[in-house]
Amino acid sequence: MSAFQNITFSPITFLLTGIPGLEAFHAWISIPFCFLYVTALSGNSLILFAIITQPSLREPMYYFLSMLSTSDLGLSISTVVTMLGILWFNAREISFNACLSQMFFIQLFTVMESSVLLAMAFDRFVAISNPLRYASILTDLKIAQIGVAIIIRGTLILTPVMVLLKRLSFCRSHVLHHSYCFHPDVMKLSCTDTRINSAVGLTALITTAGVDSVFIVLSYALIIKTVLNIASPEERKKAFSTCISHIGAVAVFYLPLISLSFVHRFGKWAPPYVHTLIANAYLLIPPVMNPIIYSVKTNQIRKAILKVIHSSVTKS
Repeated sequence: MSAFQNITFSPITFLLTGIPGLEAFHAWISIPFCFLYVTALSGNSLILFAIITQPSLREPMYYFLSMLSTSDLGLSISTVVTMLGILWFNAREISFNACLSQMFFIQLFTVMESSVLLAMAFDRFVAISNPLRYASILTDLKIAQIGVAIIIRGTLILTPVMVLLKRLSFCRSHVLHHSYCFHPDVMKLSCTDTRINSAVGLTALITTAGVDSVFIVLSYALIIKTVLNIASPEERKKAFSTCISHIGAVAVFYLPLISLSFVHRFGKWAPPYVHTLIANAYLLIPPVMNPIIYSVKTNQIRKAILKVIHSSVTKS
């Protein structure tokens, strides 16, 4: 009994995993990962700076885009230290509390991103279906309230998930199978009954990304119905064009999430490095791609970014 207590209450340290089977190539693998992190951090920071400094971007659509960039920055910062630490220095150890903190922030920023994408879908619906009342519906105060609600929603949903993890005992292997702390991964190492944890974790997923995806699809069904009622083909095209960037952002968020879920459920045959690479892609693709999508597809963002870059070059 005393031995079990020592295992339960002694400080717990987990070992993170790099790319299984490719440890000899970690230094080379770190090059594209480093490039992706630099792209994500610089791209989202640039969009945030452009929205803050350019008066032409003081519109609801761009306020929501700033929230999306903030979520992407949070996701990147939450994983960059452990990921590059493993690839560069083989720094695999992480304490239980640090693991919980990383897990909380990864899931919080993921929930925030899903919520912001839903808010952006609502923004596009209002802009297309009721353009004359767009500014009066989505006021600065209303957008601020939505932003606060998104943070509160994520915190309230995820806090029980983290609290329930604190009750678990870990008396098996402490080796995690990803380069960051992943909720199902940590639960698998426990020698305590984790059925409650699994149920609460699944509920959190369904009530966030699951519910958000349903309402995003519903929003676009209403948008399509509204656009088809527009008589002019040119106006239809213009209305649809305002949604392209958001559709791209939804795709780069949900496709990796779905892929990760399928691999974990049906990919037992796949080599371990496939699971790890998809898990990393799930957190890296949205922060990397969103700034590119909005810079390419949104003229105002592209012009504002070029203006910021030109201004910085001129001053230097």
